[in-house]
This record gives sequence, structure tokens and C-alpha cells, in this order.
Amino acid sequence: MKKLTGSLRRWTYLTHRWCGVAGCLLMALWFVSGMVMLFIGYPKLTPWDRLAALPALSAAPQLPSQVMGDAPVSRLVLNAASGQARYIVQRADGSLISMDASSGAQAEGFSSAAALRSARVFSGSADVQYLGSIDEDRWTHSGSLNPHRPLHMVQVGDVAQTLLYVSSRTGEVVMQASRSQRMWNYLGAWLHWLYPLKNQSRDPVWSWTVTALSAGCVLVACSGIVVGLWRWRFARPYKSGSRSPFVPGWMRWHHLLGLGFAAITLTWIFSGLMSMNPLGIFSPTQSPDLARYDGATVAEHHLDRTPTDVLQALQRDGFQAVELEWKKLGGHDFVLARDAADGTRIVTTGAQGLLVERQWPQAMLQEAAARLMPARLMQAELLDGGDAYYYRRAPEAMMGGAERRLPVLRLHFDDAGSTLVYIDPATGQVVLSADCAQRVGRWLFSFLHSWDLHFMLAAVGLREAVLILLSLGGLGLSLTGIVIAVRRVNVKLKSGI
Repeated sequence: MKKLTGSLRRWTYLTHRWCGVAGCLLMALWFVSGMVMLFIGYPKLTPWDRLAALPALSAAPQLPSQVMGDAPVSRLVLNAASGQARYIVQRADGSLISMDASSGAQAEGFSSAAALRSARVFSGSADVQYLGSIDEDRWTHSGSLNPHRPLHMVQVGDVAQTLLYVSSRTGEVVMQASRSQRMWNYLGAWLHWLYPLKNQSRDPVWSWTVTALSAGCVLVACSGIVVGLWRWRFARPYKSGSRSPFVPGWMRWHHLLGLGFAAITLTWIFSGLMSMNPLGIFSPTQSPDLARYDGATVAEHHLDRTPTDVLQALQRDGFQAVELEWKKLGGHDFVLARDAADGTRIVTTGAQGLLVERQWPQAMLQEAAARLMPARLMQAELLDGGDAYYYRRAPEAMMGGAERRLPVLRLHFDDAGSTLVYIDPATGQVVLSADCAQRVGRWLFSFLHSWDLHFMLAAVGLREAVLILLSLGGLGLSLTGIVIAVRRVNVKLKSGI
């Protein structure tokens, strides 16, 4: 038993020593980039920024039925992102086409000249320059951009030197990134997520590489905590008077910083590993059936009134729409209208013609929501302040582009995963669902990694200061480990081993 214990201690020391040679460098990069990400996020085009740049819609005579054709359609939207009112039709296979809302003519694609027009509309600037077309680059890894590829790149001559990416399929601006955001991201998200190793939006090699490196660093941190505690004299100090066996220098600093910051280092590395959803442990066992919730597809049945009719009804209600979307809810046809401030209205039909509503009745939402899951709907509650799973983040955060309106209807189903579903009454749309596995993932990743409880996010300034202080401690631990590792490797090289 004693021999086994001695062997275990030796292997723990060796694991920490040699895995730490590479692990400390990687952890130092993560701490530096993590501090940058507190203030500068990966480029994204938020829904409210996109809507704010859209022109107000005017008369458009083409009926939805005239532009959809016979092919299955999953989504139908009208906006003037390209400078004129156009229907954007998404087919069941995910492909996109664009139709002129006045003539019904289909666009075969959007050229560089069309991309420049869209960029002028979006930016409000005439100073735009076409840079070329790309399929994917370091700022456009998001899978949501796949139907829009290839993308046109347009440089705006504004103060921020904004780079715009325009869809070749719809003519919409689908991504923006200022020069400062791009520059900081080389030290931020691009480095933090090891995007230099990523070659496409879905890259299993990159995914497994990040997972393996994160798991290795978890091992380094765990072994370091154990070794640090073993070497610390709790009962009585060493002859030097110190409770650490190391003489003043890099080893002692590494030991002391490890005892002080190893726990938070381990927490962040472990939660980063959990963000990769290793082996799919946080994947839902069953997802809400949105098709049953809608009751039918847009192509099967829809509110077949011209945009002109819908816009006139909205204007009588004092609402200036920049985008219309034809949708279904529990078999009911409606048009979801959005304005430049990301406000919404619901347009339905009644005995007196078109009706404009601010939100759906809760009873109607619950009736439709009962079809979302095969299990019984146990509880429905209207939340005015969100909860631990439904909350809004700042734009620079990873989930900062998610719309989280209030109030929200929270539904609890009696299925195997005890699924929670959140529906926005202002749109009628399911905006979030989380079963038991996903909720566990929320705590092991988002909470541990970002400290994103409501009261923490509300402590603006204090939260960031504490996170930076802890990050600096972890960075110091990593840097001392790098110095020790370099010296140890040099000794081994000089000795010929």
C-alpha cells in the first residue's frame, strides 16, 4: 500500500510537471483573451442593430401566394434591406431566394454593385468600397450564415472603419465588424476559442482539439492543486520559516499563486470544457415540436393580404414597420411586424378586416403550446423579470445577440427531461427551451464561466473588476509556470535527455 501511494504521488508530480509545460502557455492565452472578451465580443449583427438600419416599408402589391410558388416554404419575410422592398423566401431545404415585391421577379443573385447599394442603405454612408467575395473568414464562422454564402465584403469609410458582409442570396447585410473590434479580437474571442485552428463553420477536428486541450488543462490544474497542498506545511513551517518548501523565486511564487488562484483557474478551464458539450452530454433528449405548435407551414396556409394592406393597418395604429414576416400559431394566420426600434405588432384578420395587436392572449398561447411536447403541460406562468435561464446579456457576450423580451410565458412540461419552454407573447414565438440536461449545462458552463446570475450582471463595474482581479491571479500563476517550464526544458536539453 505504501509503495502504491508513493507511486501515485510520483505520477501526480510528473503529470503536473510535464503537462504543465504546454498547459501553462495555453492557460495564459486563455486568461489574456478572456479579459479582452469582458469588453469586446466576437463580431455579431444583433437583431436590433439590423432592424435599426432597415428603411421603412412602403406599398408593395405582390401577394405572398404570388411569390412562394409550389416549392415548400419554411419562412417568408419582407424588407427593403437591398434598397427596395423584396420578399425573402426560405425553402424547406434552407436555401434562400429573393423576390421583387412589386414585380414578383426573382433575383438570381446579388452582384458587387447590389452589395454596395445594400451597404449604403445599412450604413447611411455613400463612402463604401467593395473588397471582394469570400465563402468564410475569421469573422464569419457562424453556421447561421451558411445559406447566405458566398458573402460580399464592403468597407465603409466611417469613423469606425466598419466592415460589412452582404448576402449574395438576399442582398441583406448579415454581419458587421468595426476595425477596433477586429483588432481586439485577435487578442480576444478569436484567440480564446482557438479559431486559428478552425477551417469551417462545422469543424469536428477543431471541436475535438479544443475539447482535448481543455481536458488536458483540467488535468494540469487538478494535479497542481494536489501537489500544492502536499507541499504546503499546515502544522509547522519549514526550517526557513516558510510553509512553502521553495526558496524565494519563481517556484515559490508559482506555489503561492497556485494555492490562491488554482481553484478559480480550474473552475474556468472546466467550464470552458463544458462549453464544448463533450460527448453531447448536455444535448436535449427531446426538443419542442415547432411544426405542431405552428399548426401548418406558411406555404400551406397564410394571411394572403398584400403588404400594402398590412402596412396601412399598421399605420392606422401608429406603427411604422421595417419588416413583415408571415407566420402561423396554432393554425392561426398572422403577420409579425417589426419597427426600427425592434418593437413588434401582430396583424391578424377579424370580422372587421385586419386587426393589429400588441401581443397574443395567454390562453391562446397555452392552447397552441400544449402541442409542443407529447407530455402534459404542468404549469404556465407569465414572468415579468425572467429567471435563471431566461435573461439578457450585454451585446459583447456570447449570447448577447439573443432577444429576451419581457414579459415571457414560461411553460413546464411533464416529460422525461422536465422541459421548460419560454414563449414571447409579443411575437408568439418559442424563444428558448431547456430540459434537465441543458439546464445542468447552463450552470456548469455559463454560470461558472461568466458569472451571469441576475444580481451579478446588475453589479456593473464590480463584477468586471473582480473577474479581472481573479484573471490576473490566474495569469500570474500561468506565467510563473511558463518560466519554470522553460528553465526545466533547457536543463533537460543541455543534459542531452
